[in-house]
Formats: sequence, structure tokens, C-alpha cells
Amino acid sequence: MSSEENLLPLIVEPEQLAEHLDDPQLLIIDVPLKAESHDQGHVPGAVFLDFRKLMRGEGEVPCEVPSVDTLSRLFSELGLTRDTHVVAYDDEGGGWAGRLLWTLELIGHTRYSYLNGGIHAWRQAGQSVSTERRTPTPSEYEAEILNPEVAIDRIELQERLGEKGFAIWDARSPAEYRGEKGENRQLGHIPGAVNMEWTEAMDKERALRIRDYAELITELEALGLTPDMEVVTHCQSHHRSGFTWLVGKALGFEKIRGYAGSWKEWGNRDDTPIEK
Repeated sequence: MSSEENLLPLIVEPEQLAEHLDDPQLLIIDVPLKAESHDQGHVPGAVFLDFRKLMRGEGEVPCEVPSVDTLSRLFSELGLTRDTHVVAYDDEGGGWAGRLLWTLELIGHTRYSYLNGGIHAWRQAGQSVSTERRTPTPSEYEAEILNPEVAIDRIELQERLGEKGFAIWDARSPAEYRGEKGENRQLGHIPGAVNMEWTEAMDKERALRIRDYAELITELEALGLTPDMEVVTHCQSHHRSGFTWLVGKALGFEKIRGYAGSWKEWGNRDDTPIEK
């Protein structure tokens, strides 16, 4: 589906969203890190989503994508339909909102936007907030993995290390990347991965909106990441890298993929190569 058919652009500013709040096709989802953020004030009409529902939550890799049955239930509860345009945002600059949009991309629901800067930008722009909890009207949404290429598993990632035109963007902190910090069996990074911490892509002066695109492109190119490449992004649980995936998409990286297992999986095995 082309973006022309979409109600709103991929990255939407508070003023743009404010003009569409009454649109029946719109489903605004607040997926904050702190649940109380929603109760303290959210975009009028937004529904609350507990970010834990975006992950499997059990097994050896609890940050993996939930089953399609679980996703079907989740998106039915949220009232998603094929015609719905989702606007996601959060209270921390785009981590969980990005993970939600990545999940929608995975199931082929490409009508979505990110509220640039989330609730911080919304408040900074002087938009009104609501404290009323909204219960969505349930739907019968059947999720299926229609765009599997937006994800990558450990096996494919391991097989393709060092391949030309294939790169890894580690969105964790420099200390985690260097192996000085972490709670995994093994510390360090995936061989060949480059590091730009997720918060580096946020503009602290502009309420955590995505930084200037030209500057970001230049910085990523300096790290060896260019829009024509196939880029895999990850962190510890594909939460911080939910945002870097979204940033890549906004910058025109058409082959950007998320590794849901992230360091939680890679760093807790004995058969994965690691650099420090």
C-alpha cells in the first residue's frame, strides 16, 4: 500500500495529529514505559497498551514475537481492522511505540504512524490531554506473519555475518556494546556490529523528536550504515531497537530488520560469536 493512501505520514507531528483526532479510521495507541504516564494525561481518544503484550514473555527468549494467536487476540482487543490507521506513541522517545509499529509491519498492517516525540512533544506543542481511560470496541482481527523479512532470527543472522551489504546496528549503550556492562552470560557485541545508542537519534532540545534527518544519515554513514544496505537492528530485548528500526525506516532504509531475540538471546548462548 502506498503512503499516499495512508491517512497520515509515517512520522506525524502533534499539530497534524490534532487535526485528525475525530477521524473514525484512526486508532491512537499509547504504549508507555510507565503505565501511570497514560493516567496522568494522554492524547484524547488514545487507548492504553501494556508493552509486555508485545513480547512472548516466556521461554528462553521472552522478548521474541508472540504467537499469531496471541497477536490476533491482542489486536482484536485493541479494535484493529484492515482499514484502521494506527498512530503509536509512548513516554520515552519511541522505544515501545517503535516495537508496536514493527509488529504491525510484520503482520502486514502498513497503515501506521509514529507521533514524533510522543507525549512529551504533544504536551510541548500545547495540545490538550485527557485522563479518561478509553475502552476500545473489539474487532475480529486475524494476524498472520505477512512480512517475515522485517524480522531476522539468530540462525540467519549468524550465517550472514560479514556478508557484503549486510550490517548490524546495535542500539544499546556504548558500555553494553564494549562488554563492560550487562546481565548476560556473555558480554560484548555481535561481530561487525556498529553502535549508535538509541537516544542518540532523539533531539533532547525538541521533546525527544527524531533528530535532523540529514545529520543522522551522515552519522550513520560514518559508521558504515547506508540506506541501500540490509541493516539489522537490535538491543537487549528489541525495545530500544524498536525506535532505531523506526528511525531507519523514516530515513529511507528500506531493508531494515529487527532482531527480536536481541542480546537476551545472543549473549546467553555458548555457540554465538562475540566481540568486545
